[in-house]
Amino acid sequence: MNMANNSTTALDSDGAVAIVNNLTWDDATWILTSSFIIFTMQSGFGLLESGAVTRKNEVNIMIKNAADVIFGGISYWMVGFGISFGKDEGSNGFIGVGYFFVDSNGPDMGQLFATFVFQLSFATTATTIVSGAMAERTKLTSYMVYSFFNTYVYCIPAHWVWDKNGFLNKLGCVDIAGSGVVHLCGGTAALVATYLLKPRTGRYENEEQRPILGNPVNTILGLFMLWWGWLGFNCGSTFGISGGKWKLAAKSAVITMNGSVGAGFAGIVLSVILYKGKYDVSTIVNSVLGGMVGVTASCAVIRPWEAVITGAIGGILSVFGTKLLDKMKLDDPVGAISVHGVCGLWGMLAVGIFAQKDKFQNLTMGRNGLVHGGGFYLLGVQVFSCVSIMTWSIFGTFLILWPLKKTVGIRLSLEEEELGADFVEHNIDSNNRNDSNIIFSSRRTSRIPSSVSTITKDSSEIITISENIRNATNRPDQNENNAFYRFLDQVITKMKRNREIAPADDINLL
Repeated sequence: MNMANNSTTALDSDGAVAIVNNLTWDDATWILTSSFIIFTMQSGFGLLESGAVTRKNEVNIMIKNAADVIFGGISYWMVGFGISFGKDEGSNGFIGVGYFFVDSNGPDMGQLFATFVFQLSFATTATTIVSGAMAERTKLTSYMVYSFFNTYVYCIPAHWVWDKNGFLNKLGCVDIAGSGVVHLCGGTAALVATYLLKPRTGRYENEEQRPILGNPVNTILGLFMLWWGWLGFNCGSTFGISGGKWKLAAKSAVITMNGSVGAGFAGIVLSVILYKGKYDVSTIVNSVLGGMVGVTASCAVIRPWEAVITGAIGGILSVFGTKLLDKMKLDDPVGAISVHGVCGLWGMLAVGIFAQKDKFQNLTMGRNGLVHGGGFYLLGVQVFSCVSIMTWSIFGTFLILWPLKKTVGIRLSLEEEELGADFVEHNIDSNNRNDSNIIFSSRRTSRIPSSVSTITKDSSEIITISENIRNATNRPDQNENNAFYRFLDQVITKMKRNREIAPADDINLL
């Protein structure tokens, strides 16, 4: 998506500097089609994340993915696109100025709108990366505020790398489809968010026990949708098919597939080794995703055999990166930090190692990577670019989340977390779903009443009232409107409906 190599600037009728891309209608069709495919990745992210979290939070995480498009989309239209690609007076190597509240009725309308929609699909993806790392414990309202402002965290590095005036672009940074701008930036933001949120309640009480996927089928379906979307992501970043660009698009498809299968093979082997012959769903899914992240920056400038190696290394890094984060007690429910952050970093470095100059669009500005005799310059630029992007992402994300944490708060209360965001935020009672079993988390603290252990339709329904409830009457927040007691009433009602039990008044709750 290196727009700098495919655009010039000109003055429109109002005297404003405008992007005039040398696009044919074939190019515009390719760009728009790719944009629509990339937008389907939101469905993939939503399915993958909803499958990774517990059932009591799956609706909430889907809503957060919708919020990424809604709030990220409006902020990108208002200001974000102009920060990345504005050409007005005041634009410099750090930030763009212009194209705010994107609109046009002039001769550049088609080029501008096609470019905007394509870039919008990338911007919303960068924010969606963070939602998975914040899952199961984040207030929805606070997340919506974060989603609105996080667009600007992404837009600055996009200007540095993809606008011809960006300082990293002038140095020769190569990031074809966003290993650094999208994935490293998003993964670093996820790291900051995870650090500020702290782990889910009880997550590391038993470090030998791994969290169970709420719905593995959703996770695998999410992988397939992301796999499909990634082809639009990488191939569409040629920004057209005219001239020699169609050849680079075809090459990008091969590199993307080779990177993913190399990573998937590595993930399956690791799963068999680490889990004693078992094929672990999370390991396989995240390895494939990590491999695709790893080849995203280099998808048009490396060879197919190099893509297999790059993807395999990405897959391995995604697996061990997640284990390292758990050792550090950085709780990332879906592995976003490892898959996008660690593998995004590797993808940027892989350009400096394997890249070859292309004769069609000069994407590497005439430079080769280390193994092709290009020396250390390109690798050095890639390292510097990674440091710059990570530094900005840490600063920008902290600047958004820290004030939210200190004012309205970003985390659900312990009681709300235990009940689940679906019930607390959306008034969706998981008891009314058509599950044969509804298992409530056994994670507890001394502040949370241990109320319901298991409710099973097929067998005897059990309700365990602990001494914590008896002792909780002195808590100031225990009143008739308390979410826990409302939830408990629903449980008792359900039990009375399904099985003859003593009236609720006969149960000594308090």
